[in-house]
Amino acid sequence: MNAHTPGLAAALRAAQASLAEVPCPLHAAQPGGRIRAAEGLLLSSDGPEAPVGALLSADTPTGPVPCEAIGFRQGRLLMMALAEAAVAPGSAVWLDGPAGDAPAGPALLGRVTGALGEALDSLGPLGAETRWPLTGKPLPPLDRADVSLPLATGVRAIDALLTLGRGQRVGLMAGSGVGKSTLLQQLVLGAEADCVVVGLIGERGREISGFLDALSPEARARTHIVAVPADAAAPARLRGCLAAFASAEALRATGRHVLLLVDSLTRVAHAQREIGLAIGEPAGARGYPPSALALIPRLVERAGNDARSGGAITLLATVLADGDDTVADPVVDTARGVLDGHIILNRSIAARGRFPAIDLGHSLSRTMPACVGAAQIAAATAFRRDLSLAEANQDLVAMGAYSPGHDLVLDRALARRAEMDSFLAQPRDRAVAFADSVSTLVAGWSN
Repeated sequence: MNAHTPGLAAALRAAQASLAEVPCPLHAAQPGGRIRAAEGLLLSSDGPEAPVGALLSADTPTGPVPCEAIGFRQGRLLMMALAEAAVAPGSAVWLDGPAGDAPAGPALLGRVTGALGEALDSLGPLGAETRWPLTGKPLPPLDRADVSLPLATGVRAIDALLTLGRGQRVGLMAGSGVGKSTLLQQLVLGAEADCVVVGLIGERGREISGFLDALSPEARARTHIVAVPADAAAPARLRGCLAAFASAEALRATGRHVLLLVDSLTRVAHAQREIGLAIGEPAGARGYPPSALALIPRLVERAGNDARSGGAITLLATVLADGDDTVADPVVDTARGVLDGHIILNRSIAARGRFPAIDLGHSLSRTMPACVGAAQIAAATAFRRDLSLAEANQDLVAMGAYSPGHDLVLDRALARRAEMDSFLAQPRDRAVAFADSVSTLVAGWSN
């Protein structure tokens, strides 16, 4: 961790505050509209004429506060403030510009930026000459290359049993406090990618600072982090996620393989839910309006392999399962349907002290068969069979209701339970070479 990043939580707050302190140079002599109503962070004005997504400023006694246009109704423009402010009736509203893009490109590697593209570290100007649309540049279906090359992550359980492919889209699903963020840190350190983009959306400021502290100087140098803390307004959280995708797309266009980590997709959906409900969308399952769930496939489809540039975006997004519900939670269910695989973390496994707490029986990588050889597939199948048998019969064994010798396959699985647990466990600060993970698996479960 370099000396510029301690106290990042304070830097985040200072950067947010600075947005309201600097007047926009684009302000005209006359305001574009006036505030006519305010409900929480939702504001409505009689102008200016601005498209959805445009950035505006509303005057307050302490200076202009940034806002984002989120809709319009009956001749009124609907906005959400990006920071808390004392907006009064009749306050002037100024159009700052469409702001439909974000800084991007290799110059951002090693930097930490916020929702509006502002630097959150103390390393000086960003120096990014590239701007990329927040909504992305669609990758035509025929320009998408197949997922056929394995991605080494340094995590033995994933590399050997849930092999990821370059350009794959994967969900890391679990309840809170089960080790998702720690596993992401391990992936940043050990994954074999040209560069990494991390979107820390809706995280506590302490966790953002801790995430950075865990990275080595080498990992920091190839990583662009977009950090939007939990206390940021809903439009800021959504913009931060879009900015992370924009950064990854710009790097892919240069032919690089990008590992894009989003923590968490659920909090992005929560942000869109707040926006949707604020403008009057009907609430659906568990209070999610249609726009919140429709956002997930739009984001996921932005990842993948680009056949023209040769670049790739491998997406690994964490999905926070409310109440550890990885079946009926709407965000989990929607994500599972559009992703190319999912890794489930289990609280009971974590409680036993095993890291990573991957529930192998309920996890799946749909692209693994296209990325690895037949010997690894056969060994992984045998490993899953033995682990499933041992777990399914552990209660019978504990009660003394099973006697060895009745089922030779089960006897073997029970005898190897400790060996399997040891294979699945891995120290947090250690990366295992892909070839070593595969060779150990094949040697132990080849028949």
